[in-house]
Amino acid sequence: MRAKTSILFVCTGNICRSPAAEGVLRDALRRAGLQEQVRIASAGTHGYHAGEPPDERAQRRAARRGYEIGALRARVVARSDFDEFDLILAMDRGHLRILQRLAPQAHRHKLRLFMEYAEGWSEQEVPDPYYGGPEGFEQMLDMIEAGARGLLAALRRPA
Repeated sequence: MRAKTSILFVCTGNICRSPAAEGVLRDALRRAGLQEQVRIASAGTHGYHAGEPPDERAQRRAARRGYEIGALRARVVARSDFDEFDLILAMDRGHLRILQRLAPQAHRHKLRLFMEYAEGWSEQEVPDPYYGGPEGFEQMLDMIEAGARGLLAALRRPA
């Protein structure tokens, strides 16, 4: 395991995908005994829901799988995030493009798609479940769990 690492997950409003990713990875790190080595957070590209907890549907679906995300609060990506985080993971290409525009040139190497870490998935983007039914939240969590497993494995590899 490398020295302390910091990771930021990013989606649109920071109420579905990115807080779910934060909760899933936080749980995986805790189970692996690595919670002190990795700082994680989440943010949105837009401030539609700033200060709000995650979507109730995301909370319920996450809780069914043992992830507690209800205490999280939505926030917008801040300029300081590009300095503070080692890795900034976008949930889809639209978020990645926005982050690439916002990031100072010196920090663009930190930007990646989260699903690059998910083994066994051909999809590169986590679909937004917000306007769909419960199956969208289940698919979101399936994809995030796969991405978190791959990310955890990458964090464990020597630098």
